[in-house]
Amino acid sequence: MFIRSNGIDLHVQQRGAGLPALVFLHYWGGSSRTWHHVIDDLDDEFRTIAIDHRGWGKSDKPESGYALADLAADAMGVITEMALQRYILVGHSMGGKVAQRIAAQRPAGLKGLVLVAPSPPSPLGLPEEVRRGMVSAYATRESIIATVEQVLAPNGLCDADLEMVIEDSLRGAPAAIAAWPLATSQEDITALASRIEVPTIVISGEDDRVDPPAILRRELLPRVPQAQLHLLAGVGHLSPLEAPGAIADLVRTFARAVMPDLTAPASTTGR
Repeated sequence: MFIRSNGIDLHVQQRGAGLPALVFLHYWGGSSRTWHHVIDDLDDEFRTIAIDHRGWGKSDKPESGYALADLAADAMGVITEMALQRYILVGHSMGGKVAQRIAAQRPAGLKGLVLVAPSPPSPLGLPEEVRRGMVSAYATRESIIATVEQVLAPNGLCDADLEMVIEDSLRGAPAAIAAWPLATSQEDITALASRIEVPTIVISGEDDRVDPPAILRRELLPRVPQAQLHLLAGVGHLSPLEAPGAIADLVRTFARAVMPDLTAPASTTGR
């Protein structure tokens, strides 16, 4: 379905039922489909809502408006339109930084924050020439495969997921592809991150070459109150595709802990 938010139409996938609702935000280059394995494990127990950021997937692709504040306002518009009263944000990579920006505003109804291989609140620590090179990473099928194999998921993806990543990356709007490495990733929200007051877990792959655990320990954990780190062995940056079962288990356990009165009694059996 499509929801009008912040002046544009955003593509949103909704599945399942129950409380709390889980709102998924994807990485730079992905789409709501990035979460499909994780959601498969959770939609029998929770209402799941996955959003295509502007410029990605099936959402509108404007020529501007890719700052963190814009992406956060987009997502909050969806949350408001869907009248979510109790929800947990689950953000991956770029989506993790967007989720931090939202949580820092302390919106009503937000009960928890799950940051999966998140970009930290500080600026991306790469030289400008490297960041300019990132713009071409999604230019062709061959460059995307090389980026996946060398950077995003060096331990490999199944063929179907690799094809999905290629398709999603090629579908990105030029403005969205350029905005993250050249501008949005450089935004410093460290002061805002200290305002996050909800329970927070951080899930990091031990083999992540984009936002490795050492970076998160230095740049994120000291700045986000209550944040607790969980490491996944043998996993890279595309953990929602590499280790969806482990992520679903951590999200499920976290949701039950932060809202025990609302998770269904039948959910204690899990999957």
